[in-house]
Amino acid sequence: MAETTGSRLDRIENKLDQLAEAMVAMARAEEKLAGLKEDHNRTYERMNRFSQKLDEIEKKVEDNHRVVSTINKLFWVAIVAASGSIAAQLWM
Repeated sequence: MAETTGSRLDRIENKLDQLAEAMVAMARAEEKLAGLKEDHNRTYERMNRFSQKLDEIEKKVEDNHRVVSTINKLFWVAIVAASGSIAAQLWM
């Protein structure tokens, strides 16, 4: 009877050890998940900042496009005016 009680206690002790190991493994996995979630949140915030910067750059590009377009039109107006004045001088 003493042997069966001792073997039962050994099995119970082994089971408790296995449960403790499983709980430690679960805690480690939970810590890893928390770390991954934190990394995900940081990455998401960084992407949002990049998106805001991209929006600002897009606005600047649109402004530059308007300025360059105006300069281009003024250049052609000047070319046409110069051509007109040269033609007027030659034919008059």
